[in-house]
Amino acid sequence: MARGRSADYDLNRETIVRTATRLFAQQGYPGTSMSDLAKACGISKPLLYHYVSDKYQLLREITEGHVSRLEAIIGEVEALKLDAPARLRELIRRFVHEYAQARHDHGVLTQDVKFLEPRDRSRVLKKERAVVAAFAATIAAARPELARAALDKPLTMLLFGMINWMFTWLKPGGSLSHDDMAPIVADLFLGGLGAVRPPAGIPALVEVRD
Repeated sequence: MARGRSADYDLNRETIVRTATRLFAQQGYPGTSMSDLAKACGISKPLLYHYVSDKYQLLREITEGHVSRLEAIIGEVEALKLDAPARLRELIRRFVHEYAQARHDHGVLTQDVKFLEPRDRSRVLKKERAVVAAFAATIAAARPELARAALDKPLTMLLFGMINWMFTWLKPGGSLSHDDMAPIVADLFLGGLGAVRPPAGIPALVEVRD
């Protein structure tokens, strides 16, 4: 008779997935072995294989899981039935917040999606394209004349340039949080530099003269 799963199986497996995400983001998928993962988790390799079949399974799960969460955010915001500018602000706020929680996931998606097999990579990229299309549609609804000039998608990619790479320079515990930055990104994108306002509670730098 097959032995059933332990009560803490799901929690233990999630710990392994989170640890793998961090290692892949820091060392790269090719540079991380199952031995590295077992050591980082404080377990033996045989026990590790009780939870996952191989590191490719983890890469597929991490990348597809991340873009699936982004797709879910799109659906949640669309269900709010906001007007286009407010919808765009809410999308920006939620995506910046999600990236703050999933910094390593996004790093893995950015640098390691190329290691997925074609069928898996195609599925992940299809989800990414759906996310981009939802942002582009919102920009088009907010500024139809830009869509008529075929600028809705280029503007979307410029916006993602601000959001996607924030994880490389905005570190946890700094003077600015992701929640501070979300309205700044929205203000800058929607209104230009003149629309940006410092977050409340961030002291202005005082110039000291001799």
